[in-house]
Amino acid sequence: MRLDKFLKVSRIIKRRTVANDACDAEHVFVNGKRAKASYDVKEGDILEITFGQRTLKVRVRNVKEYTTKAEASELYEVIL
Repeated sequence: MRLDKFLKVSRIIKRRTVANDACDAEHVFVNGKRAKASYDVKEGDILEITFGQRTLKVRVRNVKEYTTKAEASELYEVIL
C-alpha cells in the first residue's frame, strides 16, 4: 500500500492530499530515510512523521486497504 494511503487509512493524517503534501515537504521518514508518497509500506516499517515541533514515531503492525475508525489504531503502535 502507498505511504500516503496508509497514513490516511490508519488516520495518522486525516486526508490523503495532506499526507501527500507532508511527504513532498520531507516531513515523513521510513526506516530513517526520507520517503515519497509512493513508498510501498510493509509490516515492521518504522514511520516518523513531523507535525510542527512534535515528531510521531510508529511501527506498522498491519496493512489493510480499509478499516473502521475503531480499528484504525490497531494498524500501528506508537514508539517512544
